[in-house]
Amino acid sequence: MRLGPVTAVLAALGLALVFLMNPNLAGRAQTADDGGSLEDVPFTGAEAVIPYVIPRSGPFNSEDIEIENNTAIADWFRSAHANAAAEAFRHWDEEGEIRAECSVCHSGAGFRSFHGLDGSEPGIPAEPVDVGGVVDCETCHNPGLSRITEIEMPSGILHPVEGVEAACMTCHQGRTAGADVEAAVAQLPDDTPDPGIRFVNPHYATAAATWLGGYGGAGYQYPGRSYSGRFFHARPIGSCASCHQPHTLEVQVETCATCHEAAEPQAIRISRQSYDGSGDTGQGIAADIRNNADLLLGFVARYGAEIAGTPVLYDGSRYPYFFADANDDGMADTADGRPVAYASWTPRMLRAAYNWKLVAADSGAYAHNPHYALELLYDSIADLAGALGVEMSEVGITR
Repeated sequence: MRLGPVTAVLAALGLALVFLMNPNLAGRAQTADDGGSLEDVPFTGAEAVIPYVIPRSGPFNSEDIEIENNTAIADWFRSAHANAAAEAFRHWDEEGEIRAECSVCHSGAGFRSFHGLDGSEPGIPAEPVDVGGVVDCETCHNPGLSRITEIEMPSGILHPVEGVEAACMTCHQGRTAGADVEAAVAQLPDDTPDPGIRFVNPHYATAAATWLGGYGGAGYQYPGRSYSGRFFHARPIGSCASCHQPHTLEVQVETCATCHEAAEPQAIRISRQSYDGSGDTGQGIAADIRNNADLLLGFVARYGAEIAGTPVLYDGSRYPYFFADANDDGMADTADGRPVAYASWTPRMLRAAYNWKLVAADSGAYAHNPHYALELLYDSIADLAGALGVEMSEVGITR
């Protein structure tokens, strides 16, 4: 006779009740695992495990249930990767969709599509992606990442990666390289303004590109000059997660303290040489980079006024960042209520401005590759100084 579903459930409950009411059977049921007879298994209170069909007590509150990765989720939730209100994820709200090429790094769905982790053909997504996404858990924890062995950088080089490093380097490489700058000004006179030249923006968060240095080719590298390659830190510091807490993204300063006595990473000094001409080797190398970057921006402004013929202003809050200031009043010119983009670029000016923006876009350049940053800044200043008739001995900085 076949039991119906309800009858079968009632029978199972009845059997459970028999066990509950007979601890002797319960003890034997839990310990008879050697193939012997239940009657041969002696009962002891320590061995008895009472089976149950429903929870022993309740009700249960969800917040009382321990989740093993709850801390990781909480850390991620307060990171920039999860900030759904940030411009990085809200920029396309009015359009209602994220442009395909932008979605690769500004949406978890776009990232997975780019690498074919969602079953699609790898490459720029075929369609725009819905707004509202962030860099979610599956962006970095997708098991398919283990199959990615190399990442193409904007310069065209293919860099080998392992595991989650593929996620970091996909989105923290910028969008342009020195080769793009050279292509934009090829065959043009160095010091002649050309309205056809537009600023080449390296984009944001260029840490991976900076880290690879001259080997990665992120910066405009002047002919005849040598550049430091990938920054190899002391072992075991060899990946993004070596220094950054992978969920909060914060720098794990205790790791730095293993070898460095500085109170904060920015105060770490890697050289006894002063690069900014101050002679102060007690300050962190970050200060040398910052001071030389400020010096370069000043040279760009001076070159714009004296050689390009139009003063230039930088505004990091508005694209394309560099604006015309024809009357030199310290305010961007406007047309139809909008600031006028700078249109007096010369090849020499563009190269230097690009390198400045590349270094400035990576707030951690002092840790990612300080040598490369300082080399790009020095060579850019030297190139502008030569056009302006300024001797580098007067500038006082060191490469």
